[in-house]
Amino acid sequence: MTLADQLKSFRIILASQSPRRQEILKQMGLAFDIQVKPVQEVYPQDLSGPEIPAYLAKLKAEAFEGQLEPHDILITSDTIVWCHNTCLGKPKDFQDAKCLLKMLSGKSHEVYTAVCLHTIKSQTIVVDCTKVYFRSLSDADIEQYITECQPYDKAGAYGVQDWIGLVAIYKMEGSYYNVMGLPSHLVYTELEKIAATINLNNYNA
Repeated sequence: MTLADQLKSFRIILASQSPRRQEILKQMGLAFDIQVKPVQEVYPQDLSGPEIPAYLAKLKAEAFEGQLEPHDILITSDTIVWCHNTCLGKPKDFQDAKCLLKMLSGKSHEVYTAVCLHTIKSQTIVVDCTKVYFRSLSDADIEQYITECQPYDKAGAYGVQDWIGLVAIYKMEGSYYNVMGLPSHLVYTELEKIAATINLNNYNA
């Protein structure tokens, strides 16, 4: 029995407007609904690296408190780019995007994605890390990319699946899909655990 079959009686809720995360779940063969709650994505300044997306993924799940049904599985997620002890979020405008990409040019950085899987009975947070290596980019390359791809909804001002991923990234250590915004292998594993627990509880009922 496939995971999709095991979860047929449950509703997966993806709390993300990211088309990349939605596409990844579709490619995994999972049916899901999309629900997004407004959340102020602010985190304590003493957090660093993987602690930041983990905090924000949990914060997004808390916005659904008291609203989940017994058959719901909520998935919330957050991605950051971590470069030399600095968190690079989504750019505010063209100049901000240019500054972020110049910081990444010719250097390596880490991409951390945290995923919170929440039901009325359990909550699990998993975090994945991918190390990404950029070759040096000219100002012209950076400006062309920003103008054509408008990466304002992406952490670090770039999408690995975009033109810049083809021409700038020369090495990657870890999951490609984690850089896209959802570590699919970890999500699948955690959903298998939830399905197994559900089936065991139903058997023992």
